[in-house]
Order: sequence, then C-alpha cells, then structure tokens
Amino acid sequence: MTLRGLSRLAGSLATAAVVVALLAGCVSWFQPLDRAPTTSTPTGEDVTEELAPFYHQTLTWTGCGGGMQCANATAPLDWSAPAGDTIELALIRQYATGGQPRGSLLINPGGPGGSGVDFIRDSIDFATSDRLQREFTVVGFDPRGVGASTPITCADDPSQLDDYIYGIVPGERGSDEWIAATEQKNAAFGQACLSFTGDLLGRVDTVSAARDLDLLRAVLGDTTLTYLGYSYGTYLGAVYAELFPDRAGRLALDGAIDPSTSEFDVTRTQATGFENALIAYLEDCTGRQDCPFAGTVEHSRARIAALLRKLDADPIPASDGRMLGAGTMFNAIILPLYNESNWPYLDDLFTETFAGGTEMAFLLADSYNDRDADGTYNSNGTAAFLSINCLDYPSDGDVATMRAEAQLLADESPVFGPWMAYGGTLCPQWPFLSTTDRQPITAPGSPDILVIGTTNDPATPYVWAQALASQLESGHLVTFEGEGHTAYGSSDCVTGVVDDYLVDGTVPASDPNCTS
Repeated sequence: MTLRGLSRLAGSLATAAVVVALLAGCVSWFQPLDRAPTTSTPTGEDVTEELAPFYHQTLTWTGCGGGMQCANATAPLDWSAPAGDTIELALIRQYATGGQPRGSLLINPGGPGGSGVDFIRDSIDFATSDRLQREFTVVGFDPRGVGASTPITCADDPSQLDDYIYGIVPGERGSDEWIAATEQKNAAFGQACLSFTGDLLGRVDTVSAARDLDLLRAVLGDTTLTYLGYSYGTYLGAVYAELFPDRAGRLALDGAIDPSTSEFDVTRTQATGFENALIAYLEDCTGRQDCPFAGTVEHSRARIAALLRKLDADPIPASDGRMLGAGTMFNAIILPLYNESNWPYLDDLFTETFAGGTEMAFLLADSYNDRDADGTYNSNGTAAFLSINCLDYPSDGDVATMRAEAQLLADESPVFGPWMAYGGTLCPQWPFLSTTDRQPITAPGSPDILVIGTTNDPATPYVWAQALASQLESGHLVTFEGEGHTAYGSSDCVTGVVDDYLVDGTVPASDPNCTS
C-alpha cells in the first residue's frame, strides 16, 4: 500500500490537505509526437497543426478574490488523439508583487491529487517566499482529474466515500476472506469512478499531466518552464524534463521521488521512513511529564502496535456511527509524523485512544482525507490519488507474493509495516491497468535541476532525493539535515538556495548540507 504522501500543506494541520504522495511512471511512455505539419506557437516553438489550437489559445482571466485571478485552459483528453474530446485545466495566479515579472513560476503542491489552485489561493505565503512573489507571477494549477479541472468523480453522496474510506473489511487481515472482500470493495469503487468519470479515468497518468504542463507554460507566454514542485510534484517535474528538455528552464524539486522504484520498494521505504519518524517522536516524548508513554521507546512502539491490532479485531464506535478500525487509526498516527511541529497532536491522540476515545483519531483521519465534520469532502483527493497511481504503477496482485511482502514489511517496520501491506488488492482491480516499467529519469540535454531532500523525511525518504539527483544528467542535490516532509520554507538555508537558483540561476558548487 503506497501511502498518501501529503503535500506542502501537511506542514500545518490547520490547512492540511488530502494530497498524496506517490508517483511512478515509465520512460517508455515518453514518446515524441508524430511528425506532421507544424506551426509556431506564441512562444516560438513549433507544434503540430492538431495541437496549434491548444497552444495558441488565449486565457480569459477573472478576479477570484485576494487580488488573484483565475482562468481555465483547454487540453486534449488524449494527447495521442488531440482532435478528440477535451478537458479543462484550472489555474490561479498572483501577479508579481514587484511589478515587473521575470515570467511565471508554476507550483505543484504534491499528491498526486493535490490542488495547486487551492494551495496558492489559501497558502501562497507558505508555498513561496516574498522574494519569489516579487520576481514572478506565481501560478497554481489543478492537474487533469483534480479539483477545479475536469475532475475524477467516484460518488454522488459523501456517505459512499465514507463507506469506502472508513468501512471495516470483514475477516482477519491477510486471510482469503479478507483479501477477497478487499478486492471486491476496490473493484466496486473503481467501477463507480468509471461510471461517473468516463474515459478521463484512464487518461490521468503523469505523462499526460506533464504534457498539460507544457501547454500551460506556452499559453502563459513563457519560452521555458520555471517550476517549484513538492513531493509528487517532483516526479511531475522530472517527467517534464525528460519529455521537454529544451523547454525546461529552472526546476526545483523538493521532497523528491525516485522514479525507478517499484511499487513494493516505495511501500517498503516509506514504512521504514514512518517507523523512524515514530521513533524520533517517542524519543522526544519519553521522559516528558505530559507524554502518554512510559518506559523505553521499544516498549512504547510495542504498545502502539498492540493498539492497532486491537482496533483491527475490535473497532471502537464513534458518535457519528463510524467505526475506528486499524486503518483509520493508522492514518491518524501518520499525519502528524509528516512534520515535527505537529507531534503534540500525537500526545492527545494516544492519550485519548488508549482510554477508548475516538474524537482525536477521527479529527486527524478526516484532516488526512479532507473531510469536514459535517461529512462532506472538500476535494476529490482520494479518487485522484488512486486513479493516477494505478496508471503510473505496475502492481502485483498475486496472493502468495503479497503475503511474503507483508511478512517482510512486518519484520522491518513492526508498527506500520503490517498496515501498509497488500497493496496488490487495489490496482489490479482498477478499470485501467498500468502498462509501464519503472525506470530512471535522466532528462538528457536539460539545464541544471535542483533536487532537495530532507534526511528524516518519512513520506519521501532522503534516499529518493539522492537517487533522482544522481539519475538526472544535470541534477544537483541539496540536503536538509532535519525532520519532516519537504524543506523549502522550513529551512532558511534551503529557501535561500532555491530562491537564488530560481531568480538568478545560481547553482551551488556542491551540496550545501543545510542544517537550519
């Protein structure tokens, strides 16, 4: 089970979004467009006559609050058949506060499934520094299938999403009964998504999104792309550089993802990352007077693992009728682990749940799933996450393989590993299957690209940043020695390095190894 890696908004629970973390893709999809008669775009490059109406379109911007403007761009549903159906891509922008923009700075907050429109509208100061806002027109966008763009839809009643996200699957986890019920549940949800969404459900892969990104670059009037991507957004940026190395300008990729890892390797590495983050929390907690744990870190980990097993066997009913099972508790625990500043939520969570309460667990899990207290959902993040990942990842649904992997995860990550296993019960049941192979992205011919990694990032572990920086022909690693998911805005050192690069093109001579 690949975790929902939250976007930059995970840095603050007050604005936490259901944006999700991972990723994947295949270099074999990066096929050039067929040769055909071409026409020049407003930014100078040649495109086919079929693509000219898209690249030549004029955006109509209207005020949408807070001094920002919004617009919609039109893109082909299927980039290999651009004369067919179309989709809409939603954008929001803040004009450069300095009055003379160097161009556009496009931002992706992560996911897949994170809304760049909401991110910039609600949290532009969290997304970018004052310096970047002075120098660039900052642009957020919702990728295809997400948010205000033509969306993936899987239900017409929030209770249907509740059943899928929070429902308890019968049987002992890993048993034949449980596997069959989980596969049936995922297959039914996928068919509902197909019924509501149609052909778009099979066209939300990251390669298609990267082609959309080039379209947005062109219609915004930029000859090259200037881009800041977080978490999954690093994968989108790397795919862009592979597809369009001559149009890549300055790309900064924070919380990087290794595009060459398999689905299981991603899960295994994330399980270790969250286990390490939990250990760091417990080391900080143990010995504090208000800590809900006593004794050693290992004793505390064992107590948490036992709690999850108990909730799996005997869920606790909440006041709204939902049941607090191990899956919901798992999500409640991992959300505060994304950022050290949110660790106090874990104190309250464990204190309450050990006493049989459910309020804090559902508050955190609902924040993770972008669900309001009234039962409505603020985004389609869950649907987008599943749909994009099932196209981007090959997935193995063989039961024997899943059970062997589950044992390995439990051995290596005793608290979280058991609840991250059996990912193969999902995507093999989805209406559209991935046909990709995971391969490195090298982006030959692209300019210098910054790759930022945090040494104890649980969602996008540091080894992935090391891997991507080494794969890219022009990759440069920027390390932040610290805790948490992504570093820009959290580390003054990283923020300065990234700003110097995006504004002036300055690339550090060597890894600055930021510590603050």
